[in-house]
Amino acid sequence: MEGSLFYWILWLFWVYITFFMGKQNPYRTKLAAGILLVIISSNVHFMVAKFEFYASGLFILILSYIILSKKKLGSLLYAFICSFIITISYVTFNLFVIYDPVWVIFQKEWMLAVCFSCLAIFLLTSLKDRLLILVSGTMQGEILYAYYLSKFEFSYPIGTIAYFDVSALTILLVVGWSILENAGPFFQNHFHFFEKGKQKSS
Repeated sequence: MEGSLFYWILWLFWVYITFFMGKQNPYRTKLAAGILLVIISSNVHFMVAKFEFYASGLFILILSYIILSKKKLGSLLYAFICSFIITISYVTFNLFVIYDPVWVIFQKEWMLAVCFSCLAIFLLTSLKDRLLILVSGTMQGEILYAYYLSKFEFSYPIGTIAYFDVSALTILLVVGWSILENAGPFFQNHFHFFEKGKQKSS
């Protein structure tokens, strides 16, 4: 069912942020409010020129630009390059699906999510930066893809539930990978503690 991945994953994040994340975390309220706004506005759409935009997609794109604009010039330039790579990859993938769908060997959503999560992981190290370039890059890709299709008189709504299915799955994969990355030091400290305990007991 279209939208099921989007709603389940975002509600999962919202429940974790609201009930399990530490209250001293400065991003807790903003993240929870942002997720609710994305869910609420996911069915709101409007026309800009000849393009149909969904409010949630435009909201996360503008929000990502605001956050990225606070970076220093060098970091901002690198983030722009990474975002541009994601954008071109997104458009290229979708065009391949149209022109040569045979190579889509399993579900399109999973292929997109795996490809873009790998790109984000290879290009950047921090979870925040990875999520920012994923959001900005894929939404820019949506706009560019819609513009390309408009040349052939095809209408393509930008930021639909189908797009958010892919985005939510990609974010889940990136967050999962970041947890695994941070699990190494945690287990190292944990087992180091037990080794100390054994040495003392002996």
